[in-house]
Formats: sequence, structure tokens, C-alpha cells
Amino acid sequence: MPFRLARMSLTSAIFAIALSGFGAALPQALMAQAFSAERQAIAEAAAADEALVAFYRDRDFAPVWTGPEDEARRTALVRALEKAGYHGLPAARYDIAGLRAAFAAATNPWMRGQADVMASRIFLRYARDVHGGFLDPSRIIPDIFQDQPHRDPYALMTGFLAADPHRFMAALPPQSPGYNRLMRMKMSLEAMARDGGYGPRVQAASLRPGETGPAVVQLRDRLIRMGYLARAATAEYDARLQSAVIAFQMNNGLVADGVAGADTIAAVNASVEDHWNEVVLAMERHRWLNDGQVHDRLIFVNLTDFHTRVIDNGEVSFITRSVIGARDRQTPEFSDEMEHMVINPSWYVPRSIAQRSYIPGILAGRSTYMQLMSNGRVIDRSGIDMSRFSVASFPFDLRQPPGPNNALGTVKFMFPNRHAIYLHDTPEQHLMDRAVRAYSSGCIRLADPHAFAYHLLERQSDDPVGQFQTILASGNETYLHLEQHIPVHLTYWTAWVESDGHLQTRPDIYGRNAILSRAIRSLGVVMPEASS
Repeated sequence: MPFRLARMSLTSAIFAIALSGFGAALPQALMAQAFSAERQAIAEAAAADEALVAFYRDRDFAPVWTGPEDEARRTALVRALEKAGYHGLPAARYDIAGLRAAFAAATNPWMRGQADVMASRIFLRYARDVHGGFLDPSRIIPDIFQDQPHRDPYALMTGFLAADPHRFMAALPPQSPGYNRLMRMKMSLEAMARDGGYGPRVQAASLRPGETGPAVVQLRDRLIRMGYLARAATAEYDARLQSAVIAFQMNNGLVADGVAGADTIAAVNASVEDHWNEVVLAMERHRWLNDGQVHDRLIFVNLTDFHTRVIDNGEVSFITRSVIGARDRQTPEFSDEMEHMVINPSWYVPRSIAQRSYIPGILAGRSTYMQLMSNGRVIDRSGIDMSRFSVASFPFDLRQPPGPNNALGTVKFMFPNRHAIYLHDTPEQHLMDRAVRAYSSGCIRLADPHAFAYHLLERQSDDPVGQFQTILASGNETYLHLEQHIPVHLTYWTAWVESDGHLQTRPDIYGRNAILSRAIRSLGVVMPEASS
């Protein structure tokens, strides 16, 4: 009896808190009449979670999962949890065995209440993970600032109750074709691992057309298993094998010369497990962008493949090569909205760059094309005693006026953000010819900035080329606002699957995937069967 009284006292306190939104707590005698034992159990089990307390309170602590009429919800949840592994999620964190046991043991009001809240917690965790991602990447890598689209727990619960439960669960993951292709690739790689993987690795530093021998056979067999070559018995590096190597190189961001050099051999020797890890991480990155909105236009910068794309109604409508931040000045990952472009831009030099590259020369008396600025005005440097200053105490800002040698080129594209990152032209267009294009201080340089500008202006101008060129010819720094702001995603995708079913991979240039993959594995997300 003392235990029962103590428990009732705790329950009464929980009810008083839960009902505080409706006024003063009910007297204990009335409370006992107002709530069944099951509802008391629900109130006590949910007490530590504000969102669940609010949700259950608003439905008078009635159960969601454990009533006879709730079978469809229970079934939808259990089936979704059974398939969590299909999405590369850490299935152990949803404790499906524990949930089944709780449902089976729910033979009295108290156990039913406990099971109901347990199911709600598991549902919320699964829904959060499969919709917006299970990693918190900003805590793992400082250069990731992706705002994940995690939905409000209260809204998730009420939305689920109002919808068909199976359809609601099916709509939580990203619905894009790219995500679905990755999921199919993940399952295909698991089947490949069960069937022995890609076969023996290529035991050669490099191979060239015309060569023969065991290493050529190994190269041939791995490309056959990867889907680049029909079955063949030849041991010669012939024209068919060369074509397969070129296709493989193109799909892996390598120089497509048909020669299996060191980089190509290393990529061919990647294991099924390596590819599986890349695909699982790619699925997680898709979830970070799963905002549920339909965008008829967006700008997609993939740092790992050095390209910027415009996506119109789900299709690539424009693509240009890009230069990204150097390895010691990495471009961050984040999303924003492009608002305007600046034609004939000035370059206001970031303080870190000024201190590193320009101020030491100014203090040493060397000539420079940079203007000294103070409170927005140009300062005449001729009367300034530079010996009074150090690099750290230098009091002026630096500005490079518009012109043919401006570091930003002839146009920049602005999506104002705290990282001071934007897209722009560059006078160093020769860098666009290199395979690996990581040279900037963090901003994105474009190979075809004028064509990019024309494309963006097509929706608001009858003559986008003429409008742009007229402003450019004036030489005046001019802000041109976009009537429709465009979502911009700066991403780091090292794997995706094209519509032809081939896996595309790119080198992990900043080493971010290696760090994130370790985090995923630490949560128990590992390939069911690993093979070469």
C-alpha cells in the first residue's frame, strides 16, 4: 500500500503539471475519477518530454498506439522500423524488439500506457532520422552549417494521427529520384557482397592499352562486375577494355584518357564496402536537404565535382565548371537564397586575406592596386606614415575597384550569409582546365559567369544578354536584383547514382566523408556482409 500511495502521489503531481495549461489542478479525488489507470500511466511516462506531454494533454491522455482501433498505426510503425536498414539508418536505436515486447506485454492499463509512450518516442526518433538525418554534422565537422529539416514533434504526432498511417510513414524519407536510386544501389551492393564482391583487386601500379597478363584480367573482371563491360575472356587491354576504363573514369571524376594509371587503379580497387559506405552517407546528405518543398528552380554547387548547376523542375538546365576553396581554406556546406548579382563589382578584401596577402606589402612600401578605405571613403595613402602600424593594428579596409583585373572578375552572385561566401567570375580562368580545382579562399569561381547570369535573368528579362552587357559596358558597379530568390545549396556529395544506374563517385578532397563515415559506423551502421 505505501508504494501505491507514493505512486499515486507522483501521478497526481504529473497531472497537476500537465493540466496547468487549463487552470488550477483538479482535486485529487476528481482527478482519480477523470483519468483511467491507462491515462495515468501515459501521463507519468510522458512527463519528462515536454512535446509529448503537450500532445497527450491535448487529447486528454488518450492512447495512440495501444487501443483496439490503433492496429493500423502499430502496423505502420513496426513495418517502417523493420525497413530502417533500407535507408542506412542505425536500426538499433529504434529498439524494435523492445517495442514488440512492450506491445505484447500490454495486458493491463498500466503496461498499455507505458507501451503507448514508448511507441511515440520511437516514432518521433525514427521520423526525425529518416526525414532530416540522424547525424548532427555541425557537431562533427566545423565547416558544415546545414540546417536540417527536423519537424516539430507535436506537429509530427498530430499529422500522423490525421493521416493514413502507412502513407504518412512512406512520405517521411526524401521522395526524390536521386534518393530512391541510392537506396536501390545500396541493396544492389549488398547483393554483390553476398555474391563475392568485385573479385580480386588489380595487382599493378598502372596498366596501358596493349598490355596483357593477370593484372589486365583482374581489371577486366572488376569492370565486368561493376557493370562497365560485358563478359569477355580476353586477357588483353584491348579497345573494349579501354572504352570501359574511360566510362569508369568519367563516372569517378578522373581524367578520362583510357589509361589505368595510379588514380584509376586505386578507384577500381575500391571495395563493395567502400562504395556502400559512400552510398549510405549520400543518403544521409539527401536527408539534410529534405525540406519537403517543391522548388521549380535551385542552384546546386557540388564541391567534390567542381561544378555548379541550375536545376529547373528537377532537371539540370545549366552547368559550369567551378573552382572551390583550397584545402586550407575550405568552402563550407550550407544553404541560402540568391538575391542579386553585382555587375562590375568592387572587391572588399576580407580581413584574413588582407593580413595574409596585402597588408605586409603595403607596410613595406610596395605598390598596390588596392584602395585604403575608412568609413566607406577612399583614403589618400600619400600622407600616411605606415611605420606606425603593424599587420594587426593596420586601421584601414582594402578595396579593389571594378576593372578587368578585379579578383571577382566582372560579376558576382550574392546570397548574403555569415560566411561571406558567394559565386563570382575570376580573371584566373586558366584554373578551370585543371581536373582538381581547389584554389580559392572559400568562394566559388565560375567558368561561365556571363552565361550563368543570362540564364538566371531569363525569367525576368526579354533580353537578358542585352541587359547584362549594357550594364557591363558602363563600367559602373551595379546591383541587379533577382525578382525570384533562388535556393542555393553548397553541398559535398561524393556519391550519387545517375539515371542510367551507374554509381558516380568523387574523391573526398577535404576528408569530410572519412570523418562522417566513422561517426556512422560508431552508431552501428555497417554493411551486412563486407567483401572486396
